[in-house]
Amino acid sequence: MDTKLLQILVCPVTKGALVHNKTTNELISKSARLAYPIRDGIPVMLEEDARKLSDDEEIA
Repeated sequence: MDTKLLQILVCPVTKGALVHNKTTNELISKSARLAYPIRDGIPVMLEEDARKLSDDEEIA
C-alpha cells in the first residue's frame, strides 16, 4: 500500500484515519470498527463491502 495514498484516504463513515493491516490486506477504521478490503491493489472504500470487526478482534 502506497503510504501517500494511505495518508489521503479516510473512512467514509467516520472520516477518521485508516491503518493498513498487511496480514489481511485491509484498511482498518478503528473508530468505525470496519475493515475495507484491498482488491488488486485498489482499496474498496464502500461501507457495504467492509467487514465488521468482531469485539475480540485486535486492532493494530
